[in-house]
Amino acid sequence: MLKIKFVVLLILLTLISVTVSCKTETKQKPIKKQAKPKSKKEETIKTKKPFDSINHKNAVDFLIAYGKEHKSNKVKFKTRLGSFIVLLYDDTPLHRANFIFLATVGYFNTTCFHRVDNNFIVQGGNSENGQTLGFRNKYENYTIPPEFRKHHRHKYGALAAARDWENNISKKSTPFEFYFIQSRNGAHHIDGEHTVFGEIISGFDTLDKIAKVRTGRDEWPLDDVYMEVTVLN
Repeated sequence: MLKIKFVVLLILLTLISVTVSCKTETKQKPIKKQAKPKSKKEETIKTKKPFDSINHKNAVDFLIAYGKEHKSNKVKFKTRLGSFIVLLYDDTPLHRANFIFLATVGYFNTTCFHRVDNNFIVQGGNSENGQTLGFRNKYENYTIPPEFRKHHRHKYGALAAARDWENNISKKSTPFEFYFIQSRNGAHHIDGEHTVFGEIISGFDTLDKIAKVRTGRDEWPLDDVYMEVTVLN
C-alpha cells in the first residue's frame, strides 16, 4: 500500500514538473517595436546638402536664400579720396543679395575703380590683383537675371550692374562689376539696358573726386583708387 502511494506521488510530481516546463517554454519573448520605414521624401530632405558656395548653376537659388537670411540694404565705400554710403533697393532682391554677399566675403576689397569717365560714370569691381581673379574663378563667373524697374533710372548717384553686350540678349548682369552715374543730368540713354539696383545717399563729393582723377587712354586711373566695402546693419 505504501508502495502504491509512493508511485502515485511520483506521478503527480512528474506532471507538475512537465506543466511548469511547458508554461516556461510557451512564454512569448517581448516584441521589439520596428522603426517606421522612412519615405523617399524624408530621405531626400535628410541627404540634401545646403549651398556651400555660389556658382553658375545655382546662382538664382543661392541669392534668393541668401537674401532671405541677410536683410541689410546699406553699404559703406571707403577710398583714399573719401567715403560714401549706398542704399541697395529691396525690389531688386537678387542684385541686393549679390552685392551684400560679395561685400561680406571680401571680394570688393580686392578691387578698385578701374574705369573713370568724368561727367558720365565711375566703374568698379575689377583689378589686376590676383585675388580678384581667384574669386571670379571660384564662383565660376555666374550671371544675374535682369531686374528692371521703371522707377529706378540712371540718375546722378545711381548704382547699376555692368554686363556683357555680346551674346547676352536677356541682358544678364555680371555680379562683379558695377558703376555709379556721375553726370548731374543722369545717363537715361542706358535706362533699360542695365539693372539699376541702388543709389548713393551720402558722400556725393567723394564720387566727384574719383571722377576727376587722371586716367590713361583706357580710362583706368593712373593711380589706383582701391575700395573697402562694408555692410551696414
